[in-house]
Amino acid sequence: MQSTALALMSCENKTKGSLYPKVPIYDAVIFCDLGLEPYWVVQQVAFIKNACEHANIPFYIIESNLYQDYMEKFGRGHASSIPFWSIDENGKMAKMRRHCTLDYKITIIEKFLRHQLLGYRKYQRLKPEDMQAHEMHIGFSYEERKRISGQQLSKLFIKKYPLVDMQWERKDSYKYILEVWGLDTKASACCFCPFHRNYFFQYLKENLPEDYKKTVDFDRMIGEMQPHTAIKSKIYISRSRKRIEDLTDEECDDAQTFPYKEKQIWNGF
Repeated sequence: MQSTALALMSCENKTKGSLYPKVPIYDAVIFCDLGLEPYWVVQQVAFIKNACEHANIPFYIIESNLYQDYMEKFGRGHASSIPFWSIDENGKMAKMRRHCTLDYKITIIEKFLRHQLLGYRKYQRLKPEDMQAHEMHIGFSYEERKRISGQQLSKLFIKKYPLVDMQWERKDSYKYILEVWGLDTKASACCFCPFHRNYFFQYLKENLPEDYKKTVDFDRMIGEMQPHTAIKSKIYISRSRKRIEDLTDEECDDAQTFPYKEKQIWNGF
C-alpha cells in the first residue's frame, strides 16, 4: 500500500507538476515478486505498471522467489531468516531475526540497479561517481519509523523514507490512493509473512483456498524441517505459535484495521 502511494505520487508529479515535494520523479519503480502473495498484490502491481507507463516512468518486475527457495532449501541448505514466532522446550517465546527483506528485496534491487540499469559487469568495481550517488525510496509509513536503521550499508545508494518525512500513516496512503486514483488497496506481503494477524489466514481459508493450501503446506514444512536446522525452538508462521490449520475462530478474531470515514478498514495484515 505505502509503496503504491509513492509510485502513484511520483506519477502525479510527472504529469501534473510537483504536488508532493518529498517524492521525486523516479528513474525506476521496481517490484520484487516473492512467489506467493494474495491476488490484490497482483492487481495493485498491474495498476502501478499502467500508471507508470502513462507517466513514462520505467517500471520493472524482478523475480525473487522467496517461497520457492524456502520450500526447496529450508532444512537442506542455506535459507534466509524469516521472523518466525518461536517457542523452546522450556516454554520461552521469541521471534527470529528478519533478514528476508534485505535478502530478497534490498539486495536484489541493488544487483538489478548495478548490473541491468548501470551496466556494471560482474565483479566490476564501483566507479567513484556512483558511490552512494543513488537513492532507494522505501515505503515505510510513519508508524513504522522504528524499523528505520541509521546505517547506510550500501555502497551504491542511500535509503530514503518519504512517507515518514511526510508523517503519513498507512491510513493516509489508503485515503490518497482511493480518493485520487480510485484503487482500494491492502498491504503487500507474502502469504506466509509472520507479521500477518491470524485473521489473514482465516481470510485465505474462506476466500483463496489455493493460497491457503500453499501457506499451510509451507507452515507444515518449516515444522517438519526445523529439526534439520540449527534452530533449536519450534517455529510457526502464526503469532499464536500454532500450526495455521489448527487456529480457532476465536484466535482469528484479530483483524488489524484503521479508520476511514467512520468505518474500520482491514489493512491486509
